[in-house]
Amino acid sequence: MIAILQIINLLLGLLLYIIIAQAILSWLIAFNVINTSNDFVRQVLYALDRITEPLYRPIRKILPDFGALDLSPMVVILLIYILRTIIIPNIAMSLMS
Repeated sequence: MIAILQIINLLLGLLLYIIIAQAILSWLIAFNVINTSNDFVRQVLYALDRITEPLYRPIRKILPDFGALDLSPMVVILLIYILRTIIIPNIAMSLMS
């Protein structure tokens, strides 16, 4: 069971990096540093959106509309942090005792 918790922790860490990469890529596109007319950039953005959108959708339904400001990635990062630092270690400690 500890191995499963370690795998979940690893996958949550990977998801954290994916969310950060998507945020940086969206900022680069918004500030016109990179262009979505480039096929590779468009495919990377599409893949990142397909990975993260199922996580953002329920949070966007709950959060109020802030216009152009999207706080759902920050909420997901906060939830990942809570899972990785509080919940998973407590489950592991209860399994070990």
